[in-house]
Amino acid sequence: MKRYLLLCVFILAALSVSAQQKQYTLSGKITGPKNEAVSFASVYVRNSTYGTTANEEGVYTLKLAPGTYTVVYRLAGYAVQTDQITIGEQDELHNVQMQSEEFRFTQVSERWRNNTDPGDTIMRMVIKNRLKHLNEVKGYSCAVYIKGVQKLLSTPKSLRSAAVTRALDLDSLGRGILYQSESLSTFNYEEPDKVHEVTIASRNAGINTAFGYNKASDLQANFYRNIFSIPGLSTRGYVSPVASDAFRFYRYKLIGSTVQNGLTIDKIQVIPRSELSQCFNGSIYIVEGDWRIYSADLLLEGKANSLNLVDTLQVRQQFIPITDSVWMPVSTLFNFKGSVLGFKFGGYYEGIYNNYKINPTFPEGFFTGEILRVDTAANMKNAGYWYANRPVPLTKQETRDFQKKDSVAAYHKTEAYLDTLQHTKNHINYPGYLIFGYSASDRTERDSLYIFPFLQTFYYNTVEGFGINAKVRYTRTIDDFHSLAITPALRYGFSNKIFSANMLAEYKNDPFHNAKYWVSFGSDVLDLNNVGTRSLYFNTLSTILSENNYVKYYRSHYFGGGYQREVANGVLWSASLNYSSRSQLYNTNLGHLVDVKDREFTSNNPLVPAGTPPDDRTPLFPEHQALSFTTAATFTFDQQYITRPTGKFNLPSKYPTLTVTYRKGFQGVLGSDVNYDFASADISQYNMRIGLSGFSSFKLTTGGYFNNKRVYFMDYYHYLGNQGTTFDPTYIGSFHFLPFYTYSTNGGFLEAHYQHNFAGSLLNKVPYLRRLKLEEVIGANFLTTKGNPNYREFYVGVQRLIFRVDYGISYAGNKKYLQGFRIFYGIR
Repeated sequence: MKRYLLLCVFILAALSVSAQQKQYTLSGKITGPKNEAVSFASVYVRNSTYGTTANEEGVYTLKLAPGTYTVVYRLAGYAVQTDQITIGEQDELHNVQMQSEEFRFTQVSERWRNNTDPGDTIMRMVIKNRLKHLNEVKGYSCAVYIKGVQKLLSTPKSLRSAAVTRALDLDSLGRGILYQSESLSTFNYEEPDKVHEVTIASRNAGINTAFGYNKASDLQANFYRNIFSIPGLSTRGYVSPVASDAFRFYRYKLIGSTVQNGLTIDKIQVIPRSELSQCFNGSIYIVEGDWRIYSADLLLEGKANSLNLVDTLQVRQQFIPITDSVWMPVSTLFNFKGSVLGFKFGGYYEGIYNNYKINPTFPEGFFTGEILRVDTAANMKNAGYWYANRPVPLTKQETRDFQKKDSVAAYHKTEAYLDTLQHTKNHINYPGYLIFGYSASDRTERDSLYIFPFLQTFYYNTVEGFGINAKVRYTRTIDDFHSLAITPALRYGFSNKIFSANMLAEYKNDPFHNAKYWVSFGSDVLDLNNVGTRSLYFNTLSTILSENNYVKYYRSHYFGGGYQREVANGVLWSASLNYSSRSQLYNTNLGHLVDVKDREFTSNNPLVPAGTPPDDRTPLFPEHQALSFTTAATFTFDQQYITRPTGKFNLPSKYPTLTVTYRKGFQGVLGSDVNYDFASADISQYNMRIGLSGFSSFKLTTGGYFNNKRVYFMDYYHYLGNQGTTFDPTYIGSFHFLPFYTYSTNGGFLEAHYQHNFAGSLLNKVPYLRRLKLEEVIGANFLTTKGNPNYREFYVGVQRLIFRVDYGISYAGNKKYLQGFRIFYGIR
């Protein structure tokens, strides 16, 4: 009996605790003085770190246990409203009508009136305290909700067809939601820049083809830093209104002051000194005495904003006191608008921060470089979960969009749809196949086939004449962690009548360590420069139209294999063993499809003197066999990464990357004739931001052969040179004018590359040109070898998206070598 009594007491106690912890919903609509909806107003419980924001329609919700709360309603431009609200054993409806904020020169701020520039004086105090507020917390953790919406605001009538309206789910005025997402995460930070985030729930609907901020670290907007960056929308940086040198870029005007919750808040108008500078305009609100940011409402707009994809971007941020001396953001909002080809679009990304813990003690080894981990069940939360846990209610339009797209997603999993989809998506698009190739897959998408583009299939060169290089890739996805890709290829030259067949197989078995095996075998016609020269497409064009047969070929029968794995975070190791039988090839087709005056083809031996007849058969190397071993280790310092349920995804590092390579040629093994030892090291870094002046990239490589007893030309160290008008600027280690084979070496070498992208900071000041949003580029390349010392290149250029034009000049030793234009338009 006693046992049953104790059990009853325990159950009653548990029910009592459960009742105390049960939460109810405080909700309502926030309007302004004219009954207009107040979008994105902050709503939070005073003396806590718990809050939310209203949605676009001004509707808000808060989950609260029974009790009495002081709830604060805040938004820049409106007077703060503080209400005492009691939550009983039921949901509570509480609508709020906020009044416009009146900033005046009160007695508290009267002392600023006699100052020539009172706004300047206040901001000098803020800037003086900038570092204090930047570093006032050593670390923190919080819960973050991220919401994003991209909408079509209007569609040109001429394009508002039934098909477009149906495909984009638009209303009669051409409006609709293109994409929306939401996520719930825990976010942890420790000085100086350690971040660890865990996404516990994630959801999206639609297709995001432009940009997005779907994790908490994307919205870490910090105006206490000198430069404000906007990844995805601009390659430029923008001067913060509280930067250490902000007075070079801004003027400030005190609009007035007000007292809110016992604090004097100064409203400062932020005014760029030049309309062409990389600056915000708008308002910033300052806590007088503490000289800290209370809230910010800043805007990038106009012709000089250098934003890509959008025309205007509004950045709003609200701070609340966590302790007497620590303030943290309670919300951050990116609101954008733009237009393209008559389509007007807009949307927002907002972050809501709750449950701050300041200076927590993180376990040793907590920060490992993993900046984001997505929980395995993050994408499996149903609509009920989101209704109960999202802090910002959906608008009616957003709710409808989620419901419709969820229904569509469910339909897309039905047998009938999968059958229809397979037929539709596997339909060949011939213009697309010409450049991008053709892809097909089964219903489950576990088996897929890719046919390489037509531009890479049919070709012409002087060694093979016209030829076919038929290449496909079959991929089998075994499960989320294992996949097999097989790429067979057939090649035939109609002039030299050489048939080649080869295959490459790759088996990926550990996506969390970037691990894979590969094996290749067969025969092929290969470039003597093993780092690549010109693609089959561009070599065909230059050979036919310009009578420039730049690429030189040889014949190889081979087999080999290798393995790679990330042995530790930031350390990628690979090794391979290859055997080949190699023979020299000669020109067999020297016919002129287009006869170019004063120009003729050159020999397939790249080392013969200029003027040698194109049908020359001077030996470059004898037929031989080669067995070689290569191993390399790449060290990415401070490697940061994202862990998803399907694998690890490394992010670009802000520190240089070091790669060390060793290659050995074995003599006498399996009849191998080669005998050499080669080692190299290169260090590189991309996109280093240089203040407001854009970003720089560099690559420095050195190495050589410490044993070169028997090295054949294809085993030399080769460079990524360039001949012809087109070039590939996507790799920082390439040259503009360097011949493909002349500088190849079997000795020591040193090459250096540097490039700086001004990100429009120069041309943005030129009328008319600023509308093009061009990015200015300068750079230099250097190479020295034992036989060819001091080759240099210098160039300037402009680029816009995938298009780029450079003009450069090169020197070989003390003599000018080549100069001219080089262009790139997205095809390599």
